[in-house]
Amino acid sequence: MSKEQYKEQSEQEVGVLDDSGCKLVVWNDDYHTFDYVIKSLVDICRHTYEQAQQCTIIIHYTGKCTVKTGGYEELLPMHTALINKQLTSEIVQ
Repeated sequence: MSKEQYKEQSEQEVGVLDDSGCKLVVWNDDYHTFDYVIKSLVDICRHTYEQAQQCTIIIHYTGKCTVKTGGYEELLPMHTALINKQLTSEIVQ
């Protein structure tokens, strides 16, 4: 592989990681009810009721759950909306 081909391949791989390699993680807390978290995930992350319910159970028993994956720009508004609802979330790569 030539130096130019290697450079081109490396740039493509980095672009893929930066574009869609993020996760939106919601953390457990002692304040919000199951129903509140489920409704928030349905409204903000566009989950089905069943999907939101399963994520909420995982959050409760393991302390956190990846509720959405995608690009940073796609996840940022969801993260902000969850924070505005007083839920603890973060975007991780």
